[in-house]
Amino acid sequence: MDRIIENKSKKRRRILWISLSVLVVTFIVYLLFFTDHSSKLNVERDKLTISDVIEAEFLDYMTATGNVEPLTTVYLDAVEGGRVEKILIEEGSMVNAGDIILRLTNPDLNLRILTSQADLAEQENRLRDTKIMMEQQRIELRRQIIQYEFDLIKLNRTYLANKTLFNQGLISEQEYLLSKENAELTQQTIQLFKEKSVQDSLFRATQVKSLEGALDRMQDNIELVKDKLESLNVKAPVTGQLGSLEAEIGQTIISGYRLGQIHILDNFKVTAQIDEHWIDRIRTGLPATLERNDQNFNLNIIKVYPEVRGGQFQVDMEFSGVKPDNIRTGQTYRINVELGQPIKALQVLKGGFFESTGGQWIYVVDPSGQFAIKRTIRTGRMNPRYYEILEGLQPGEKVVVSSYTSFGNNDKLILK
Repeated sequence: MDRIIENKSKKRRRILWISLSVLVVTFIVYLLFFTDHSSKLNVERDKLTISDVIEAEFLDYMTATGNVEPLTTVYLDAVEGGRVEKILIEEGSMVNAGDIILRLTNPDLNLRILTSQADLAEQENRLRDTKIMMEQQRIELRRQIIQYEFDLIKLNRTYLANKTLFNQGLISEQEYLLSKENAELTQQTIQLFKEKSVQDSLFRATQVKSLEGALDRMQDNIELVKDKLESLNVKAPVTGQLGSLEAEIGQTIISGYRLGQIHILDNFKVTAQIDEHWIDRIRTGLPATLERNDQNFNLNIIKVYPEVRGGQFQVDMEFSGVKPDNIRTGQTYRINVELGQPIKALQVLKGGFFESTGGQWIYVVDPSGQFAIKRTIRTGRMNPRYYEILEGLQPGEKVVVSSYTSFGNNDKLILK
């Protein structure tokens, strides 16, 4: 029986193609799964800042620059406007309550006083003339009553005499009745004058009271103008240190103008401008410390201002115990504000990397020390030295914390 003899050359070619295909597939798989496709950047190790990831107590605090100011400041405002005539006390000097700091002049006030004094003199003359006229009228009325009372005596005597004569039939009835009517008329006239005297007395009292009230008001007005004139001598309302004085010789000052301020130096506060990043965590009552001459002094936040200006807001702090010796207004201190209790946490040293990554990733150095790979992390709180790490790192790992601005978006740093 015949047998087909296979072509050995053709068989060898097939085996060769199969082998080549396996090699190509193997190479592609190697390239896909066993080679590094990440973007790389060669960097000099000496120009990097590499820090260890540590697990320790995280101190929850922040720092700010504080300025010493008096706890109480009294503002010095111009009560009355005028022209600055003389400055008696320079800013920065100590003053006592009642000391004249500067003098203003106001010719209008002097004119008002002269006018008011003239009006007052005229009113006083009017009151005096009215009182004299009223007294004359009272005396005249009294004289008339006396005269009528005297006439009544005579008329009563005539009436009684005529009554006797009439009863004896010696005079006519008409003569008798006439004398009786004259006496009764005079009696009624006297009664009328007495009532008029009472009414005139009440009227005079009311009129005099009204004139005296007007006179008192004019005197009060003069005293008010005199007080305004006296207020041209700008005096210190309290004892303390005169702060800035916004006045120059010859300057015209309007009423209500803020001339300066007086600091009461029996107690002090520390004011600080804090970045708005901390606005949700800063509140009244938080403790703070400052260091001076290797000694710590305790403070408390007493006021948080709501306004944010230029990315910052202001807080006021007061000393809760001993104050530094020889403390002065305007001194500057570094303040540590405690935000919470210390807790154990992973931490990395603060550095420029945060500006580029926002705390979302970091370059982690390989244990070999030859390269660093980008890794996603999650950060928490921060203090002036460390960032708290919530996820993505382990204690003992090394990370690059210096600035990433020149690294671009590369996944791996080759350390040279």
